[in-house]
Amino acid sequence: MISNGVKIESIHPGSIGDKAGIKQGDYLLSINDKVVRDVIDYHFYMQEERLKVELRNENGKQREIEIGKEESEDLGLALSPFKIRRCRNRCIFCFVSNLPRGMRKSLYIKDEDYRMSFLYGNYVTLTNLSAEDKKRIYEERLSPLYISVHATDKKLRNHILENPNAPDIMKEIKELVSHKIRIHAQIVLCPGINDGSHLMKTVEDLGKFYPYVSSIAVVPVGLTKYRKNPDLRPYTQDEAIGVVRSLEHVRKRFRKKYGDTFVYPSDEFYIKAGLDFPPLKEYGDFPQIENGVGLVPVFIDRFEKGVSEIKKTADRGKVFTTFTGVSFSPLLKRLVEDPTSMSRGSRAIGHRADKSNKSGIPELEVITVENRFFGDSVTVTGLLTGQDIIGALKGNISGDTILIPSVTLRDGGDMFLDGMTPGDIENAVGVRTKVIDATAEGLIGALIQ
Repeated sequence: MISNGVKIESIHPGSIGDKAGIKQGDYLLSINDKVVRDVIDYHFYMQEERLKVELRNENGKQREIEIGKEESEDLGLALSPFKIRRCRNRCIFCFVSNLPRGMRKSLYIKDEDYRMSFLYGNYVTLTNLSAEDKKRIYEERLSPLYISVHATDKKLRNHILENPNAPDIMKEIKELVSHKIRIHAQIVLCPGINDGSHLMKTVEDLGKFYPYVSSIAVVPVGLTKYRKNPDLRPYTQDEAIGVVRSLEHVRKRFRKKYGDTFVYPSDEFYIKAGLDFPPLKEYGDFPQIENGVGLVPVFIDRFEKGVSEIKKTADRGKVFTTFTGVSFSPLLKRLVEDPTSMSRGSRAIGHRADKSNKSGIPELEVITVENRFFGDSVTVTGLLTGQDIIGALKGNISGDTILIPSVTLRDGGDMFLDGMTPGDIENAVGVRTKVIDATAEGLIGALIQ
């Protein structure tokens, strides 16, 4: 394979690569005669103790450097990102395809790249893998991968993807498993389409590949007012209860047989259903927490444990304001009003526990932000826009500082979905802002500083 190399954007000062004479702006061509195509190749090939590194400078001159190091020790290079492969499916529920115009450009990118799946846990459908891609996955042990399955019935899945040429997902998974590649699967559930008996079949089919198919997240379809498919709708409370209950026997069977719950309805299903979250021990090592599985019960647990630290700051006279989406708001308000109520009573959001031991957190007020931009069917905090946040906060807060959950901002914490910034919030509301990590620890840390 001929390669133009991957540009070295920076080098950590004093690192092995720096001391060996590798320069910022050089192009990394190969390591031990293995072509370097991207950061994955770089990390895979640099594991050895003796390296022959081939480089090209910005003027086109090539050179080789011999490097000796400890096994797995990093050279300290930061490489330029690779070009992301785009998705060619037209999924009936595709969130990106149903976005309005005028949002930041990166939101319109639909990636379908196994490298992003391996590196960052992005979900892929396996509809664009070449034989060369598969060879690389197996040789470099790119595991685990995160796969959007939705249904194991080929006809139904192809309908959901709106891709008649999509390969049989069961055959693709079987091949990956035969090479000992681990998989975390996702099922985006649509009422009346891939739930009910289809869901049971999909879960049972994937269960045959356990433990290489290590977990399944079942998440409800996310719909905005801009959706183009009139047949799609959100789950009702009764339907959400049905989904959670229907998976309970599978979960119990797996826990009994393997000590692993295996299939996880997302937090959103429990919230919609008004049901208790499972005990934390049932989430194992939280394999799908980035997919909204276990985030809320973890937040509850850690917030309750941090209450004593918050109490120590109660005499400082500061009042903080934070905000959240409609689905999480009742829970957060309840925790603030009565921080130990969840451990004393039901953990279901709609349940009101006994308040005889009530001892609230007066220095924190919580504002509920309705999503007018995407529509009221979108209730999660991560999809709030700057304009909706301003609308909810303006004239309604008494806090000295607005705590902005990082989940509402792109990586780097500088921009909301609609292109507005924390600075725009400050200017519009007249109160300073502070971006915090969207976890219990992040909130507690802001309150006790």
